[in-house]
Amino acid sequence: MKIKMKDGSIQEAAFEEELGKNAFRHTTAHILAQAVKRLYPNTKCAIGPAIADGFYYDFDFDFPFSEENLAEIEAEMKNIIKQNLQLRHFTTDRAKALALMKERNEPYKMEILAALPEDEEISFYQQGEYLEMCAGPHAAYTSAIQAFRLLSVAGAYWRGDAGNKMLTRIYGTSFPDNSMLEDYINRLEEARKRDHRKLGKELGLFTLLEEGPGFPFFLPKGLLLKNLLIDYWRKIHTREGYVEISTPIMLNRHLWETSGHWEHYRENMYTTVIDETDYAIKPMNCPGGMLVYKMEPHSYRELPLRIGELGLIHRNEKSGTLHGLMRVRCCTQDDAHIFMTPNQIQDEIKGVVRLIDEVYTNFGFKYHVELSTRPENSIGSDEDWELATNALMSALDHMELPYAVNEGDGAFYGPKIDFHLEDSIGRTWQCGTIQLDFQLPQRFEAEYIGEDGNKHRPIMIHRVVFGSIERFIGILIEHYAGRFPLWLSPVQIKIVPVSDKYNDYARELKQSLSSEGLRCEIDSRAEKIGYKIRAARLERIPYILVAGEREAENGTVSVRKRDEGDLGNMPVSRLLELLREEGI
Repeated sequence: MKIKMKDGSIQEAAFEEELGKNAFRHTTAHILAQAVKRLYPNTKCAIGPAIADGFYYDFDFDFPFSEENLAEIEAEMKNIIKQNLQLRHFTTDRAKALALMKERNEPYKMEILAALPEDEEISFYQQGEYLEMCAGPHAAYTSAIQAFRLLSVAGAYWRGDAGNKMLTRIYGTSFPDNSMLEDYINRLEEARKRDHRKLGKELGLFTLLEEGPGFPFFLPKGLLLKNLLIDYWRKIHTREGYVEISTPIMLNRHLWETSGHWEHYRENMYTTVIDETDYAIKPMNCPGGMLVYKMEPHSYRELPLRIGELGLIHRNEKSGTLHGLMRVRCCTQDDAHIFMTPNQIQDEIKGVVRLIDEVYTNFGFKYHVELSTRPENSIGSDEDWELATNALMSALDHMELPYAVNEGDGAFYGPKIDFHLEDSIGRTWQCGTIQLDFQLPQRFEAEYIGEDGNKHRPIMIHRVVFGSIERFIGILIEHYAGRFPLWLSPVQIKIVPVSDKYNDYARELKQSLSSEGLRCEIDSRAEKIGYKIRAARLERIPYILVAGEREAENGTVSVRKRDEGDLGNMPVSRLLELLREEGI
């Protein structure tokens, strides 16, 4: 595909390349805007960038716009593509650019221009009658866009500020051919079926109420699922030599000033006043962990010291960003902080990487790794940042683990390794992270006595495996489509008596299976057996046991497995063998 760059030059780029994909979808956004202006000339255009998996454009319509209008816009976009309009690039000074936008009655573009320096060179792309202030790059001709779809309509405040006017945002996507587009649309449909908010309600796992936006309520089955994850977390961390602590949910301002959060993270923290002193509800666990480390002196012989904490944290997220369990204001972080000597850095990072790999593999996730470097809003010396960044790079290189570098996206106190896991339908989620920190030990004056008998400053690793347990549950719900593996299912077995006459036998079965540590329920409702089996299947129960006359007489069960159907009639002892083979 030919790409027209900001300098007017033409480059070749495939859609699979980042340059090609962004230019392709950015061009589609311009075609969308041109179609809107043709159909509704009084509409004001704001911005329309390419984004992950597609594009959007924000408009200010002078009538009530709805998704019913999308078909008409799509038809006009197809006309523009057929016209094979060339995208012509030119630049001008700010004064002329303002005059152009004023002539076209585009106040949002004029507002953007007004904030730019007077000597700024302004870049434009034009296709037919449509003119767009834009740095590009773009496809050379509109005919390059072979397959597209407008997906949805949403509200969006101008410049993301709730004090500004609410605009109409149209989302879409585009691909080089229809087969790629249809594959994507099918994945979207599958994602809708797997939506954790929908399944969470259907399966009785959690709820979100208007009395607490962003503060999830876990229901009995959901809390059981959460506790199963926590039990698993504790088991593997005990094996790896971690000790567990719990620190207060609220600590005073002095602590957060020492840690740097009061200066660098204040806008995301909930605060209050106690005894005329400022306090903050913790958005992170690490400062409390530092206080625990400092409670007693340490020797190099104790290091590395691995301290885990399942800490409840709160963050002041904007209401527009909240999304089920994926983005909340209150969550449990599976934190751990490792205090170590400089010569232990490599081994400890490798150990954490191996642990994260084990967990993700156990849940059936693939993943890729990114190394995030120093952000603009950071603390610490250039020397410390270079040492920390090189240490992370060296560990990844030594393990021969491929990684991409994400410039400027590190934590304010240190660089980090992020693990982006891929779910069963190909979506990626950032969960695990390893952050190397020289700063907090210095700020808190943490020490250990070295082999030379002198005081030294420990190095600190911050790391999570799940990230947030709430978010990880949301990911698991969608990854498994609610069909959790046997060990993780809140209800592993549903016992379905054929009629009331066999309720006693069902209770005997439940008692026998529960004594083996299995999680069982009985559906004793006065409903037909077919109805109760269908209900259990909708609940994604791994095993359904039918109890009728034959089963009661012979002391057996008729077994139906979620993914395999009818397994036939068998003794309870044989059922237990099957369950153990599956990993209860």
